[in-house]
Amino acid sequence: MTIDPRFTDTDAGVVGDLSQSLVSEYIDPDNDPWAGSPFAWIKTRPSRQIGAIGEKLVTKWAQSKSFTVRKSPDSDADRIIQGHRVEIKFSTLWADNGLFKFQQIRDQDYEYCFCMGVSPFDVHAWFIPKSELLKPRPGLSHQHGGADGNDTMWLSFAHSAAPSWLTPFGGRLSKVESLILAAGKGQHVGKPL
Repeated sequence: MTIDPRFTDTDAGVVGDLSQSLVSEYIDPDNDPWAGSPFAWIKTRPSRQIGAIGEKLVTKWAQSKSFTVRKSPDSDADRIIQGHRVEIKFSTLWADNGLFKFQQIRDQDYEYCFCMGVSPFDVHAWFIPKSELLKPRPGLSHQHGGADGNDTMWLSFAHSAAPSWLTPFGGRLSKVESLILAAGKGQHVGKPL
């Protein structure tokens, strides 16, 4: 048995190796769609971190396209991209049903909602004007029940069958890039990242 040199304690290293020997009893790599995915680590993070990871991925992608990206000065939007107030929603593929679920969509002060959904080896994205999210749409529903649940929506659909109303707003990141360019420069400044 070769112990991983990152372990500083020999017995801890032995238990680490034993843990690896048990993986095949619990995870079948041939049936695990996330095996080898560059996004697999995100699935291990608590849900409260996954949204922040999504914001960082969108930020870094937008910066890689030479878009200006700044922090929103308030909590009604996540980023200012090319001068536009943008709310960012992120979803990994839900393993049990193959859905993307973009949660906590609210009627706040933003112009666009940037939804990014990752599956094991693909990324889908939409740059949706807020006004489109305020209309009754297939896949868009109230997230919570009861009298207080009307302010929060979620957008849920099979990753392989996005509702047709989303087609003009993306699907691929290249389309989202074109939509951001077509939106032109907005008037919002934001804070440095």
